[in-house]
Amino acid sequence: MADRYPIPAAFHRVEQTIKRSRFMTSLTHAPDMESARAFVAAVKAEFPDATHNCWAFNAGPPGDTAYVGLSDDGEPSGTAGKPMLNTLLHSGVGEIAVVVTRWFGGTKLGTGGLVRAYTGLVNLGLESLPLRDMVVTKRLGVALPYPSVTLFKRLLPDFEAEVVEEAFSDVAEFTLDLPEERVDAFTRAVIELTGGRAEIHEK
Repeated sequence: MADRYPIPAAFHRVEQTIKRSRFMTSLTHAPDMESARAFVAAVKAEFPDATHNCWAFNAGPPGDTAYVGLSDDGEPSGTAGKPMLNTLLHSGVGEIAVVVTRWFGGTKLGTGGLVRAYTGLVNLGLESLPLRDMVVTKRLGVALPYPSVTLFKRLLPDFEAEVVEEAFSDVAEFTLDLPEERVDAFTRAVIELTGGRAEIHEK
């Protein structure tokens, strides 16, 4: 799994009219399947007058199929949920849920037209979706001699390390969260800084 990958930074919504049917795409961050399902339920409740609220989500890293879901919500089987999910899985964005709401305008699109419409509406939302990095972190425990504390704290920003808690007994003890990709270099830097006197372990 990648150490960091893009995820939605905020709720986002776009609209498009296709052959008199109004379509609305709602996208959000979905770190787990429960939040994805809650988002779908919230959009359905917001638009009870809609003809369809089709949805798909990938609540894991980009392209991962372990935490996915989809629904055609009354559209012909395979014309909405599946193409929506395929678009999400190939988008390079992780932890994402999307609902495409449709108000039928009187003109049938046909199965091919529906697949194109739902795929296009997800892509339309993705094009302008604000993103941020999801960083996979590790938690470390570090114990070190007091004379090293000031220099140790100066190291932390260079490795994007955040202090979760600190305790002081015969040594200074810190619990840290930092990006997984930085752990090895950080460990080497602390060992060097303390002349090998630091103790570092994963929590």
